[in-house]
Amino acid sequence: MKLQIVPARTGFLWVKLGIQAYFKQPLAMTGLFFLFMAALSVINLVPLLGNFVALALLPTMALGLMMATHEASQGRFPQPTVLYKAFRADPQRLRGMLVLGAMYAAGFVLLLGITSLVDGGEFVRRFLGLGGSAGSSDNPLELQQGMLVFMALHLPLSLAFWHAPALVHWHGITPGKSVFFSLVACWRNKGAYMVFGFTWFALVMVGGLVVQILAMLLSLPALMGMGILVLTLLTTSMFLTSIYFTFRDSFTADPVEEATPPAIE
Repeated sequence: MKLQIVPARTGFLWVKLGIQAYFKQPLAMTGLFFLFMAALSVINLVPLLGNFVALALLPTMALGLMMATHEASQGRFPQPTVLYKAFRADPQRLRGMLVLGAMYAAGFVLLLGITSLVDGGEFVRRFLGLGGSAGSSDNPLELQQGMLVFMALHLPLSLAFWHAPALVHWHGITPGKSVFFSLVACWRNKGAYMVFGFTWFALVMVGGLVVQILAMLLSLPALMGMGILVLTLLTTSMFLTSIYFTFRDSFTADPVEEATPPAIE
């Protein structure tokens, strides 16, 4: 496995390929996204450990969506079981994915702990749906500070695990090294990733503007809320679909790996 440096314009190509792959199997990719969210929501309902387990499963299920994208890009219909294929890997890769999930969950919890140092736990209570503390509405600045800290720290956490699941599963890299290589890949190709992010941001903004204009022209205020909901679901599904291509182009296989490419199954 070797890191591949790509030009900044590749970020736009990733968006394009993600959209194309999505529309090859739109029902399947949308359904998998709903299944992805539903599974995490149900797990979150489990008392005490539910939130932690859901966080730990995120890398594995994200890998499942990458597998589904590969299937869709090849013109095949991805089955719902693709989300859990990582659990059927060999013991070494399965153990690596479980460790990676625990690392992500621990990192996320640490991140929430840091925000508590800033706002006294106000953001964490809102995040967990516990409501604000007494008198919290009188000082919204603390909540905003916690939210800003969370957003600032969540970006490097996300980048650290951006490619990590695929590196562990498809290339057999250890969890610690996969996190490091993921960060390096994102940094070395920062131009492409910035174009990738800004392109998706622009698409969302333009889509939202179109929905607003249509709602105004048709004098249908209800269209606004419904249109924004559909736009959010659509763009999120396509965004998740495009992640596979960021991994595919950021790493190249070694000669040995090319002779025996890692199976999607």
